[in-house]
Amino acid sequence: MAGGADIDEEDGITDINVTPFVDVMLVLLIIFMVTANYINTPGIDLNLPEAETGAGLEQSQLTFTIDRNSVIYVDGKAVNEAGLASIVKSKKAEDPKIQATIAADQSTPHGAVIKLIDLVRKNGITDFAINVEAGQ
Repeated sequence: MAGGADIDEEDGITDINVTPFVDVMLVLLIIFMVTANYINTPGIDLNLPEAETGAGLEQSQLTFTIDRNSVIYVDGKAVNEAGLASIVKSKKAEDPKIQATIAADQSTPHGAVIKLIDLVRKNGITDFAINVEAGQ
């Protein structure tokens, strides 16, 4: 054969074309990036009070949340007083320097917050922080 390459018809494509694979992966990446903004993690709907001063927390913490109906949550799970006591005692045993962070809705009665603080103090945690939204 003059002027042509020696290609046997038995030889097939020996390499994999990855271009379509990369195209599909990039489209999936874009879809995940766009939809990630619309996925909300379930939480407790709170209207936190605002404060103009405040500081971040650096030590380990146990988060207590009180909703407008005075239901107490520990790390997102609703608990009763007995369950609260056992959780606080076990967390205090794990980390003696643990700090309690309290987030209460603005419409939560003041007495419910004080009752929570008393329950937590009775069970060993004496350091507290109140969760608020930063004001302007």
